[in-house]
Amino acid sequence: MLMLVYCIRGVSYAQSMPIARQTIAADTTDKAKNNFKDTTVRSKDLFDVFSSIFHKNKIMVKQKDTITTKPEFSVIPALGYTLETEFVVSLTGNVAFRTDSLAHISTISTNIGYTQNRQFTFPIESEIWTKNNEYSLVGDYRFYKYPQSTYGLGTNANIKNEEPMDYIYFRFHEIVLKNIVGNFFAGGGYIVDYHVGVTHQGPVNGAASDYTAYGPQTKTISSGVSFQLLYDTRENSIYPDDGSYASLQFRDNRTFFGSSSNWRSLIIDLRKYFKFPEGTDNVLALWSYDWLTLTGKPPYLDLPATGWDPYASTGRGYIQGRFRGAQEVYAEAEYRFKITRNGLFGGVVFSNAQSFSGAPGTPLQSIQPGYGTGLRIKLNKLSKTNIDIDYGFGRQGSRGLFINVGELF
Repeated sequence: MLMLVYCIRGVSYAQSMPIARQTIAADTTDKAKNNFKDTTVRSKDLFDVFSSIFHKNKIMVKQKDTITTKPEFSVIPALGYTLETEFVVSLTGNVAFRTDSLAHISTISTNIGYTQNRQFTFPIESEIWTKNNEYSLVGDYRFYKYPQSTYGLGTNANIKNEEPMDYIYFRFHEIVLKNIVGNFFAGGGYIVDYHVGVTHQGPVNGAASDYTAYGPQTKTISSGVSFQLLYDTRENSIYPDDGSYASLQFRDNRTFFGSSSNWRSLIIDLRKYFKFPEGTDNVLALWSYDWLTLTGKPPYLDLPATGWDPYASTGRGYIQGRFRGAQEVYAEAEYRFKITRNGLFGGVVFSNAQSFSGAPGTPLQSIQPGYGTGLRIKLNKLSKTNIDIDYGFGRQGSRGLFINVGELF
């Protein structure tokens, strides 16, 4: 959701991949000039643009990834916009390091934000790779003060049935994955979602409330264990341009763990990336995300919902929480292409489709499509991190601007 990025001390940090660059005094010798003569088009990012403006007498030298076992810190103030928050000001920080020279980059990041809709968010997300990538420890911890409307259950819910809600939300998710063989990982962990101070006003148009019919509660806890299988051949998770990703996650919430009710769910996350046409940098990305309640009755706010996947990515063209239900089936395709040869600007076109059931035990309802286009601005050419500016359209007048950092899937 970042729109403005401020680089501190000449070091640009993009999501979880801090990359250092340095300047050197210009060498006007023939040798130096010859070293920088090149018939190819050099990649360019925003740091290069700013440097060319403010350091006209210097030559920028690209360095390799400098992340070592010594932690690297960054702080980034930012401004963004989404349909559910409207304008948001935030302070993003991260620390990046390696546990050894062969390990993937480990990251701990946060994005403290306050929005035009008086929402306060404080997430901490971590992915720690142990030596030789034997284990991956994935954490997701959040505190939200989050006024947000609901619109009822199922994809047949009318947008006019908006029902304002407010609540405080705590999340603790910690998963440990072990490398089994090659690109296969397996593991599990503990997950809890806690909503307290839940209030609702009833639909603004006076319609019957699906939330009231489902069973309103001022406090809910979903607590239990999670088991996960993972297959991942992507080289770059920030900008995947080739490979596959497949995740199967089973969650079992039990009252003896403190859960408000017993219920089980399954999340199937499949992604595939193709160079198209072959031999170019253009990418066709395909995504399938199915979030299924297997047994029991989850609390209303823990039901599958648009934009409430771990990446807050599903359903561009619709506001977060627009559709909700016990079962979610989702698919999306996106085509990513260059606009400028140096990679500074790119574009995307995308389309998606989602279907939700109503309460547990009910069938899937109508399919709601979304589509749109967007601009990509290269923030960091080494990690291939983009600033994403998308405009999406859905049914019943749904439309809006979506701004993010890094590809949505």
